[in-house]
Amino acid sequence: MTITLALSFGVIVGVLLGLLGGGGSILAVPILVYAIGFDVGQAIPASLIVIAVASAVGAVPKVRTKQVQWRLAAIFAAAGIPATYIGSTIGKQLPQPAVMTGFALVMIAAGLRMLRETGDTGTACKVEDQGINWRRCVPRSIPAGFVVGLLTGLFGVGGGFLIVPALVLLLGVDMPIAIGTSLVIITVNSTAGLLTHLNGVDINWSITAVFVGTAIVGSLLAAHFGAKVDTRRLQHWFAYLVLAVATYVVIDTAFLR
Repeated sequence: MTITLALSFGVIVGVLLGLLGGGGSILAVPILVYAIGFDVGQAIPASLIVIAVASAVGAVPKVRTKQVQWRLAAIFAAAGIPATYIGSTIGKQLPQPAVMTGFALVMIAAGLRMLRETGDTGTACKVEDQGINWRRCVPRSIPAGFVVGLLTGLFGVGGGFLIVPALVLLLGVDMPIAIGTSLVIITVNSTAGLLTHLNGVDINWSITAVFVGTAIVGSLLAAHFGAKVDTRRLQHWFAYLVLAVATYVVIDTAFLR
């Protein structure tokens, strides 16, 4: 039964990562805790493994089609990597109920953000007829990258629900390039976050491997069929799901444990 659940949920996480450039990772920890039965200490590094691998696979076709803004990815990663260490250090000092409550608040913020998505594009880094001027993006990219890294280390999330809107709404990056760039950033941050969580943690490698394998399949399917999917409508339905899961996490943490 556990293997079957890991197979099913792995595909879902991979598909959402591939289609939306993030988002699916925010479900990985609740799935591993409530459906698979991991404790938070096991779920966060397992989640980071799944996210890092699935994002890397999803990024490959984006790299091939030149849909990655490498300089922005480097700025986000440079700010995010040290933040993942800070986040993981803080997380290890907190009790499980506090971590799950904080995680639920992040999920609520992500769900509401996705529902407010209008499809607008910012202009902060755009130069007319010249695309993105990455130097103009640095002052906004560094704090955004730091926040994403902090959440990655603290909660085991990839942060795509923050990276994509930051790239699109704050910096003016077109959505296809924002998704590809987000996947690269998520891969780097998740790998850095994983390294901070591995020490002393007993990971169930068989379940994690199944989850990773199906997430890769889901990510590849999303890359192949992504152009045919109405991602805005999918994002709205996904936002409702995230809010529902967050509500359950709050209720379970506050009243059922």
